Amino acid sequence: MTTGGGMSDDPTAEVTALLQQLIRNTCVNDGTDASGQEVRSVDLLRDHLSGAGLELEAYEPVPGRSSLVARIDGSDPTAPTLLLMGHTDVVPVSPDRWSRDPHGGELVDGVVWGRGAIDMLNLTASMAVAVRRLARSGFRPRGTLVYLAVADEEAGGGHGAGWLTRNRRDAVAADYVVTESGGVPIDTPAGRRLWVTVGEKGTNWLRLAVRGTAGHGSRPLRTDNALIKAAEVVRRLAEHRPAAHITDVWRRFVEGMGLPDDVAALMVDPERVWEAIESLPLSMAQLVHANTHLTVAPTVAHGGVKTNVIPDRIELEVDIRTLPGQTPVDVSAFLDEALGDLRGEVEVTSTMQQDLPSVSPIDTPLWDALTRAAARVHPDAVCVPNLTTGGTDARFFRELGIPAYGFGLFSRRMTIDQYATMFHGDDERVDQDSLRLSTELWEAVARDLLA
Repeated sequence: MTTGGGMSDDPTAEVTALLQQLIRNTCVNDGTDASGQEVRSVDLLRDHLSGAGLELEAYEPVPGRSSLVARIDGSDPTAPTLLLMGHTDVVPVSPDRWSRDPHGGELVDGVVWGRGAIDMLNLTASMAVAVRRLARSGFRPRGTLVYLAVADEEAGGGHGAGWLTRNRRDAVAADYVVTESGGVPIDTPAGRRLWVTVGEKGTNWLRLAVRGTAGHGSRPLRTDNALIKAAEVVRRLAEHRPAAHITDVWRRFVEGMGLPDDVAALMVDPERVWEAIESLPLSMAQLVHANTHLTVAPTVAHGGVKTNVIPDRIELEVDIRTLPGQTPVDVSAFLDEALGDLRGEVEVTSTMQQDLPSVSPIDTPLWDALTRAAARVHPDAVCVPNLTTGGTDARFFRELGIPAYGFGLFSRRMTIDQYATMFHGDDERVDQDSLRLSTELWEAVARDLLA
C-alpha cells in the first residue's frame, strides 16, 4: 500500500538501503584531519533528500569533512525548532575479529551488518528517511524541522557539531535536539523500560609522562627505569577507588527502573554502592560503577627507544570521565590520591579540549512527545532518564542551554547487552524492525511537537 506521492507506508526498504550505503561509504574517523571524509555520505544524503522540497546546505570546515543541513521551515516564527542530529563518521575496526565484512553493509535474515549499524548510522539513516517522507507528504508545520548529518563526532566534533555551533549557529539553531542513544526495551521486575539519554559524563583525555633516567639495559639493578615506574602508575590508577558520587539523574534512573527496594537502596547509597557493583552481572555492574564514580582507563602507552636502553620517558594516555557536579579539580584530586608519592614523577597534559559533564531537564515538551511516540510501539513501557558514560554531540547544544536527548526505538530482538557491547565493538548490526521503528518515531515526534 502507498500513500500520496507514491510513498510506501512501510519505510523499511528505504531506510535499509540507505543504511547499507552509509556503511559502505567507510567514513572511518581515526582522529586525524584527513580521515573520515564524510563528504561521501553528505553526497549520498543530498542525493537521497533532493527533490523532496527541502532546503539543503553543506558545510565543510576542512576538505572532505562535510556536514549536511536539511530543513522544513515552520509557518510560525514563535513555534519551536526540532533538530534531528546523526553523525556520519564511524570508528576504526579490526576486520579479522568480525564474522562479516565490517564495511559490507550485508543484509542477512533481516539484520544489517557493518561498522556504524548501531553507532549511529542506523539513526542517521532513519532520520533522513523520516524527514524526506515528511517533506514529500506535504508536511508544513508551525515549528521548524532541521536534519543534521554531522561529521567528526567520533573524534570530538571539532570539524562537525562543535564547529557548526561556534561558526554557523544560525544553520543549526534549535529549541530541542535529539541524537544518540537509547530506546532499547529492557524488561525489569516492574515491567518494560526504555532509556532516554538526558546527559553525559565529562571527558578528560590526559597524557601522563613518567620520567626516568636512561641507562644500559645490561645493568638494570637500581636503575631509574621509566617503564617500571609507568607500570606502577597504571597499577595504582586501576586499583584506586574514588568516593562514589550520586547524581540526581542516577537517582531518577534507579527509581524509574522499578528495582527491588533493597537493590535500589544500595545503588543510590554512596557508602554501600560497591556492594551492588560486586554482586551484579558484569554489564549491570559496569553501568552502576560508571554512573556513580569518576572513572579512569589507561588506554595507550608509548616509550622506549631500543631493547638495550633503559627508557627515560614513558607516555601513558588515559581516558577520565567525570559525573555531573565534578570538575577538573576533582580530576586533579583523583590523580593526587591515586598516584601518591609518584605524583611528582608524572607530568600531566591534556590531549584534547576537556568537556564538562552536561545534563538536560526532562520537564520539556520534547520529553512528552518522545514518551507519547514510544508508547505507540511499546504501550506497556515507561521511559526513564539515563546518563550516557560516553560522549556525544549533544553536549554542544546543552552548553547553549538547549535540551538535548539521546533516543531511538528498537525492537525486542535487540537486548541491552547486545546494544552495549556493539558500540565500538565487533559484529555491529541492527535488525530491520528497529530501523522501521526509529523512522516512524521521528515522524511521530515531529508531527506531535511541531504541527
